[in-house]
Amino acid sequence: MIYPPQSQSAARSAPVVPPRVLVIVLCYNGVALTLACLSSLGRLDYPYADLLVVDNGSSDDTPALVRAQFPKATVLEMGVNLGYAAGNNVGLRYALAHGYDYALLLNNDTEVAPNLVDALLAACAADPSIGVAGPKICYADRPQTLWSAGGAIDWQRGVGRMRGLDAVDGRSFEQQADVDFVTGCALLVRREVLERVGLIDERFGMYFEEVEWCVRIGRAGWRIVYVPAGRVWHKIVPAQQEQSPRITYYMARNRLLFLRLTRAPLRAWLHAALLQDLRTWLSWRIRRRWRGRAAQRAALGRAWRDFFLARFGMAE
Repeated sequence: MIYPPQSQSAARSAPVVPPRVLVIVLCYNGVALTLACLSSLGRLDYPYADLLVVDNGSSDDTPALVRAQFPKATVLEMGVNLGYAAGNNVGLRYALAHGYDYALLLNNDTEVAPNLVDALLAACAADPSIGVAGPKICYADRPQTLWSAGGAIDWQRGVGRMRGLDAVDGRSFEQQADVDFVTGCALLVRREVLERVGLIDERFGMYFEEVEWCVRIGRAGWRIVYVPAGRVWHKIVPAQQEQSPRITYYMARNRLLFLRLTRAPLRAWLHAALLQDLRTWLSWRIRRRWRGRAAQRAALGRAWRDFFLARFGMAE
């Protein structure tokens, strides 16, 4: 169990108060995923973590089923799909208003190890300059294969990548390390960070928002840390994401927004615009094998148009 550090005199005069943690699970349909996630959270070792489910207008009875099966969880119903950034900001504002010391953002398509919160808090308790901590994340259907060991940003190319992507678990990435960002799939943030740096930029809607947030937090003087002792399993299928025009749109538009907000160098812009997006768009248009990707090609063009027209947030 993790307790905040205290001086010897303070320890003699006052009882140690464990930090309060709010676990924020954002969902939009996918009720089976949400219930499985909450079941795993029910096995947490840390007793001072409360559960908040923010429902982004689900149509599959998620709020009612969560209340029935997890009566101790607080459920906030948004009524509409606010997206990742705005939906999680609802939870972060709740954490601030109710005096929580930490907030843990968690995707509803994850399951967690019982020691997750303990491991992340241990890292933060050891160094008050750590503002954000993230766990080791593996694929749920390939539990011995890494999906994320934190993230790194290539500022010359204007891209972010997951450290350890598709590496075999247990052979590398076993040491705690400072990273450029932690994926919003599972991210613990300190209250002081929220108070001093602010919340997630809602212009992103979804994708790239946590990367920009971590850059902002890091530039404000906080450390962003990968903690391999904490474990999460993510139910993600990369092939499905690659084929989605919707994801193509948000990734392209929001990368441009990320480059602008972080004042990325000109080389990153040239790489993003010419060597990646334009080449991809032309390939999808000219090469016979990619002509079936007309919807993705249109999404990429719309992403650039909406960026220049400053159309941000959720596009639907």
